[in-house]
Amino acid sequence: MSRIGVITFPGTLDDTDAARAVHYAGGEPVALWHKDADLHGVDAVVVPGGFSYGDYLRAGAIARFAPVMDEVVAAARRGMPVLGICNGFQILCEAGLLPGALLRNAKLHFVCRDQRLRVERADTAWTAGYTAAQEIVIPLKNMDGRFAASKATVDELEGEGRVVFRYLDADPNGSLNGIAGICSADGRIVGLMPHPEHAIDPLTGPGADGLVMFRSALGTVLA
Repeated sequence: MSRIGVITFPGTLDDTDAARAVHYAGGEPVALWHKDADLHGVDAVVVPGGFSYGDYLRAGAIARFAPVMDEVVAAARRGMPVLGICNGFQILCEAGLLPGALLRNAKLHFVCRDQRLRVERADTAWTAGYTAAQEIVIPLKNMDGRFAASKATVDELEGEGRVVFRYLDADPNGSLNGIAGICSADGRIVGLMPHPEHAIDPLTGPGADGLVMFRSALGTVLA
C-alpha cells in the first residue's frame, strides 16, 4: 500500500481531514510532525491547510523553515509528488517549490463557500484522474488566497500550461487570471487554495470531486 505523509505544524487545522482523504483513496496516511528530520519512507506528501504558526509575519513564512520542510524540498526536487492545500500552497510558495505568492483577499474578507473550478491540466501527479476542462466543486476557505506574481511569471505559467485549476463564476479572492492552483514544471508538485480533502464523500461535502486528487497521486506512485 502506498504511503502518503501528511504534515502537522502548530496551527494546522486540516491534517486529520487530509489523512482521512488518503485513507478513502486507498492509501496509508503517515503523520509527519513539523520537527521531523525525515519523511519516514513515504511515497508522497500533503502539506495541509490551516494557520501554521498563527500565520505570523505572513501566511506560510515561518513553516517554510520547519525541519520537515527541508526534507520535503529535497524529496520534491528528486521527483516526489507533493500537494499543498491552502496554507500548504502558501508554504510551498514560501519554500520556493512553486512561484508566486498568496496575498490578502482583494476585498479583505474571509471567504468560505463551495467553489466551482475548471481543471486546466489533467496530466499532473495530482490531477491524472480528471479530464481537461472538467468542472468540479471544491470547498474554499481562506483569508490570504489571492494568487499574485510578476507578469513574466504569470505569462510563463500560462504559456507552459502550469495553471492546474481556475476559478469559475466570480473570482472569490481576486487572483490573477482567476488562478486557483498551479504546478511545478514537472507536474509533480501542485498547490491550490480550495480544499479537496473536504470533498471526498457526498454525505459530508459537495460531492466527491476532491477524492480524485488523492487517487491520482496513488496512481502516480504505483505507476
